[in-house]
Amino acid sequence: MAIPTFGTNDVDWEKRIDRDVLREGRLAKLRAELERSDLGALLAFDFSNIRYMSATHIGTWAMDKAIRFALVTRHSDPIVWDFGSAAKHHDLFNPWLHTTAAEMDADPHQPHHGAVKPRAESGARAGISTLRGAFHPDAGIADEVARKVRRELEKFGLLGEPLGIDIVELPILFALQRAGVSVVDGQQVFLNARAVKMKEEIQLLTQAASMVDAAYDELYRFLKPGVRENETVGLVSKVLYDLGSEYVEGVNAISGERCSPHPHVFSDRLIRPGDPAFFDILHSHQGYRTCYYRTFAVGSASRAQADAYKRAREYMDRAIALVRPGATTADIVAVWPKAEEFGFPNEEAAFALQYGHGVGLSIWEKPIFSRLVSFDHPEELKEGMVFALETYWPSADGIGAARIEEEVVVTADGCEVITKFPAEELLVAGPKYHAVGFDLPTMRDSQSHLNTTWGRGEE
Repeated sequence: MAIPTFGTNDVDWEKRIDRDVLREGRLAKLRAELERSDLGALLAFDFSNIRYMSATHIGTWAMDKAIRFALVTRHSDPIVWDFGSAAKHHDLFNPWLHTTAAEMDADPHQPHHGAVKPRAESGARAGISTLRGAFHPDAGIADEVARKVRRELEKFGLLGEPLGIDIVELPILFALQRAGVSVVDGQQVFLNARAVKMKEEIQLLTQAASMVDAAYDELYRFLKPGVRENETVGLVSKVLYDLGSEYVEGVNAISGERCSPHPHVFSDRLIRPGDPAFFDILHSHQGYRTCYYRTFAVGSASRAQADAYKRAREYMDRAIALVRPGATTADIVAVWPKAEEFGFPNEEAAFALQYGHGVGLSIWEKPIFSRLVSFDHPEELKEGMVFALETYWPSADGIGAARIEEEVVVTADGCEVITKFPAEELLVAGPKYHAVGFDLPTMRDSQSHLNTTWGRGEE
């Protein structure tokens, strides 16, 4: 059954995505994973983990600053310490931070029966980290963060239990240790909770992919000789923002001889007739991301480029055919080529060219598919997982390459591909050229020679 997609607005005449179910379900999954661990609480500085835990968001400008932090314990619902006036905004507009189904004020060790009640204190609070060291080290900011966290651990009888943290600045880590808090790695708890998606998450991921479908259609129409890579980035970004994207994380636009080796960054290069060009579009729709490659030839393609595309597509199709519950990441990567087969000395040097990764509130979640790690540490595929599979193959002429990526949802008996822009065959974009008496072919091995009758074999 196809996953339903909707417009980006809520309406009263159609049941779409239930936000309360999304918020409560994510927290329940995180809490269940916390209960299975040996941790007493989780402290998050990573924006994706904070959003998963608390359904709060203050924009993408702050994602690299580690300024916000949020805590959930075995005995209390999330507390979010936020940047300046954002805390007041959350206090006014995030009612789920005012009530709790888990907090036990009188006795943190008493049985909990699931009753929702007002909290003694709002879960939306002012607080800030060290601004990645921009605050003067003697200002005491790190110690204040540690004091806030220790207070909650003491309140709920968990000071002696390990505190799991996802990412942390060293001054914060040292301050927590000075405060008597035992700090351990908590990232695996977050990622395990996020690995299998709820129905609402899958709908949002599918909606995000549908927006990229539209961006690729506009890009296909736009591509032609003389267009610069950075112009394609601007076009795609505008399409996505016009459709309601929350954040265009990146458009990886690569063309011509820049395709091999893959530089992973766009430039201002002008696209020329006959160029290969591939793109990766990464954006966020209500927090849920895409990672979605497509490859084109502009004007025409060489036989070497067509062969490279066919090879990349073959590896993709072999991988998708194996996706089902109970299969492992090792099963998938076994059908992909070794690094040495496409010009790299080892798997580390070729990392992320034949690759797979979970997609959710961030673009690289569990499970990870790579010959670098998956044979020794296979991960089981489960119904409800959503991940992207990526394949790459350089063309034999040493210039071009093909890059394909599909996002799939693991279903009860296989998988469903949610990236819909055509990729079964290499698409030729740009103008079709007409000569006297015939059209120039879209397969052209040597363009300068094919512009002569001798080169076309007519003499």
